[in-house]
Amino acid sequence: MDNPFPTAAPRIAVLTSDDAVMVVMQENLASDFHITLFDSPEGVLALQREVSLEAVIVDCDASTPVEPMVEFVAQLRKRDEDLVVIALMNSPSKTLRRNFLAAGVSRCFLVPIDITELQSFLRTALEERLRGFDTRKMREDALGRYAFGNLIGGSESMRLIYEAIGRVAKGNTTVMIRGESGTGKELVANAIVANSPRVHGPFVSVNCAALPEALIESELFGHEKGSFTGAHQAHAGQIELADQGTLFLDEIGTLSLAMQSKLLRVLEQRAVQRIGGKAPKKIDFRLITATNEELEDAVREGRFREDLYYRINVVPIFLPALREREGDVALLVNHFLRLYCEANGTPLKNVDPEALAVLEEYSWPGNVRELENLMQRMALMVPGPTVHVKHLPQQILFTTSAKQEALLIPEEGISFDEEISRIEVAYLQAALRRVSGKKSAAAALLRMDGQRMKYLCRKYKLGD
Repeated sequence: MDNPFPTAAPRIAVLTSDDAVMVVMQENLASDFHITLFDSPEGVLALQREVSLEAVIVDCDASTPVEPMVEFVAQLRKRDEDLVVIALMNSPSKTLRRNFLAAGVSRCFLVPIDITELQSFLRTALEERLRGFDTRKMREDALGRYAFGNLIGGSESMRLIYEAIGRVAKGNTTVMIRGESGTGKELVANAIVANSPRVHGPFVSVNCAALPEALIESELFGHEKGSFTGAHQAHAGQIELADQGTLFLDEIGTLSLAMQSKLLRVLEQRAVQRIGGKAPKKIDFRLITATNEELEDAVREGRFREDLYYRINVVPIFLPALREREGDVALLVNHFLRLYCEANGTPLKNVDPEALAVLEEYSWPGNVRELENLMQRMALMVPGPTVHVKHLPQQILFTTSAKQEALLIPEEGISFDEEISRIEVAYLQAALRRVSGKKSAAAALLRMDGQRMKYLCRKYKLGD
C-alpha cells in the first residue's frame, strides 16, 4: 500500500497506564506512526503545546475516573479541532460513550480491541484530516484571490472596484462612494485608507443620517465651553478629530442645506471653526463620502448644493448591488458562515446545492448586509451541519422560482405514482363537477376519449 503520509510519520500520543496496551500500541503502530506513550494527561497536554499532534489514543480503563478523562478530551479538542481522538473503553455504557463523543472523541473502541480495525480507522481518519487541511487551504487561497481588505467578491464588477480602490488609495483625492444601502460602502472607505499613506492616521466615520439635527453642527464642527446651554466644556468636532487622517461622511445627502454650506466652507478653507470659537483651525484631512441617493436629482430639486456636489464628486466609485455581482453570493455565504460559526464556537456549516440555488436567485434588496445577517442566523439556529431549503426564511423562498422545485420535491422525496394519481383524481373530479357528473362531457372537457374516461373513473371509483 502506498504511504499516504510521505513527508513524515504522523505523531500520535497514547495515554494509558496499562503495560499490555503499551506493548500492543508499540508493536502494531510504531511502523507507520511516530508513537509517544504517556501515563498522565498532563504529559500529553505538555507535548501538544510543543509539537503538532495528529492523533491521541486515550485508554479509559475501569480504574480511571470518567469526568477527568472527559474534560481531558475536551481540552485536546479545544486546542486542535482537527485532532483525531480515539477512546479505548472497558465499559459498553451508552451514556459513557455519548459523553466521550460529545467531548470530542472521533471514535470509541470497546476493549478488547480489534487492532486491525483500529489501524484502519486511524489511517482513514488521518487521511481525511490531511484532505481537510488541503480543502481549507484551497478555500483560503480562493478567498485571497477574491478579496480586497474586508471586501469579498470575485465578480467582474468587484474586480473593477478593487482596481479603482488601488488607483485612488495612494493619493489625497476626494472620493465619493455610491451604491445602495448594505452594499459595503464603508468597507470600500476602509480599504482605501488601509492602502493609503494615511493608514496610520485617524479614521473618523460619521453617519450623517444618524445624527439628530440639533446635535449635528456641534458633532461635526465642535464647540467651545459656554457657547450654548449645556456646553460645559470644549469639544472637538469629528472634522477636527480627523486631522492628519481621513474623514468618512456616510449618507452625506441627508445633511441640511445649512450644514452643507458650513461643510463647503471647511473644504474650501481646509479649516474648521468650533461653535463659539474665535478663529478657524487649519485641518489636514482626506475626505471620503458615501451616499445611496441620486445626488444629481437632489441638486436639481434644490436639496443639495451644486457647488458642494462638484467639490465632493471628484472621483466617484459606484458599488454594485449584490444582485448584479454574478457568482459572489456563494463566496459570501461561505465566508460569513465560517466567520460566524467560528465566532460562536459552533462546528462549520455548509449550504446544500438546492438552498444555494435559492440564495443565488434571490434579489437581495438589503444587499450584503442582508446576506450577512442571514448567515449569522443560520450559523446559530441550524441544528445540523448543513443548511437546507427548509431552513431559509419564507420571504426568500416565496420570491424565488427555485422554491417551486423544493415544493414539488421535498427533501425526503416523493412517490411519483401517488403524486400523478392525486393530480389525475383532482382533474377528473373538477371536470365531473363542471358538467354535473356526465362522463362523456367530462371526457370532452379533458380532451380524452370516452373509453379512457370510463377506465379512469373505475380506477379511482369516481361517479356511479
